[in-house]
This record gives sequence, structure tokens and C-alpha cells, in this order.
Amino acid sequence: MSAQLRAAVPGQAGALLAELGDKAVVHDLYDEVGALVYHAIAGDDTFEVRELVGSLRSTTGPILELAAGSGRLTLPLLTLGCELVALELAPGMIRLLEQRLRTVPASRSDRCTVVAGDMSDFDLGRTFGAIVLGTTSISLLDAAGRAGLYRCVRRHLAPGGRFLLTAVDVPGFGCSTTEQVLDVDCADGTRLRMHEHWTEGADVRTVTIFPRPLETAEPPITVCTTRIGVFPATQLETELAAAGLLVTTRQALPATASHHHDVLLVAEVAG
Repeated sequence: MSAQLRAAVPGQAGALLAELGDKAVVHDLYDEVGALVYHAIAGDDTFEVRELVGSLRSTTGPILELAAGSGRLTLPLLTLGCELVALELAPGMIRLLEQRLRTVPASRSDRCTVVAGDMSDFDLGRTFGAIVLGTTSISLLDAAGRAGLYRCVRRHLAPGGRFLLTAVDVPGFGCSTTEQVLDVDCADGTRLRMHEHWTEGADVRTVTIFPRPLETAEPPITVCTTRIGVFPATQLETELAAAGLLVTTRQALPATASHHHDVLLVAEVAG
């Protein structure tokens, strides 16, 4: 698997991997090892959390969080006092989420049910006042996966319920072939360098993460990578409408970097 992942990394990141050779071990960002790197980056990042939690304050009934990850949004949502179901596919992420839930008061953690499941194909046998998909995680799905997601969301929304999702809006990402490099200083002291490679018109971008500074990293050097879908928010609105979900709100979110322009979409069952 490491060899396959390595071969799929383009641009400067791919060249760095070639230089490192056998010193580097490449992991998917969402596997057992990658989950720890993902959590270091996103676990304490409050980007978009305030907007999503604020938008959900008026929710009546339980909330379903999709692609919950290590709990970046889960724990803040529990402050709302509602029942929460957190659905996540990756075992490593589930373990991190469950560990984090054990660190919060029982009055909160007891209201959270963690479910192992695929956000594009799930059946919980109940409905929710709101369903939320944060961290632009819809970008992890291809067209078939997004269609499955919309079907599941519509089936699980209670009357008057809302579907909230965040997405990267393509026009702000770049032009031609570009590789953005971002240094990340994590709350736990981890220092990383993130490469995002995208060619204009391509339907995916590649994110590759190295330790920083690379020159002093001791082998084996953990490098994490993943491929993420790229599509304009207007395309998502069209897809949602075709699935019977009407977007009622489109809100620009504060940018964390010059190449990221994210939006919050709020949709309801049409008619």
C-alpha cells in the first residue's frame, strides 16, 4: 500500500518522497497512523466550528454528525445539550473519538452514541432534527458516493430538519497547476508541512504531509497523503436539488489560508 500511495503523489511532494527513498513510510491520512496526524492538525482547530454550532442552536430533536473523525466538531456539539449520534468509518478515528469522549463530563458524553458507518451508505432506522457534515468532508466522496450520501440524508431528516455541510469552493483554490505549501504548528507541539497539489480542471487534489523540519527527522519518516475531490459549491447545490434537498442558505466561512475559500450550505427537504 505504501508503494501505491507513494507513486500517486505528484509535484514537489513527489520529488521530496523520491529523495527520501526508503527513509520515508507513506500512509493514508485516514489509516491507523494517519489518523494521529489528522487529529494533530484538526483536533484543536476551531475553524468553522463556531458557525456550525451557532447554526445548530435552534435545532429541535437529536443531531446526526457524519464523518465525525476524532471529535473536532463532536465535542462542541455536545455543549448544546442535545442527543448526538456521531458516525465515522475509520477505526483509528473512532478510537480517538472514544478516547476524547472519556475526557469530558458524563453529562455530555452520555448523550453521544458513536456508530461505525459509511456516510454514503447508512441506515440508522430513525430521523434527526439536523444532520451535519463538517470539515469539508464531502470532498472525500466521488459522484456515486455523494449521491448515496444525499439519499441517506433525505431518509434520515425529520420534517423541518436541516442538512448542514461545508465545502471548499473551487474558484478560490488556484489556477493552472499549483502546489500550495503550508506550515502547520499543531496545538500538541507537532510541526508539519502540508503540500496541496491541484491542476485546474482536475476533479481531485492531492494533500501530502511531511514532518517539519524534514532535514532533522529520524527515519522511518512518516508521510501522510490523501486525494480529495474538487468541485464548485454550485455543483453541490445542483446535486442536492436533484436529490430533493433545497439549499436555503449559502454562507462564506472565514479563510484559514489564502487558497481556501470555504462555504457553509444549509439544505432542507424540498416541497
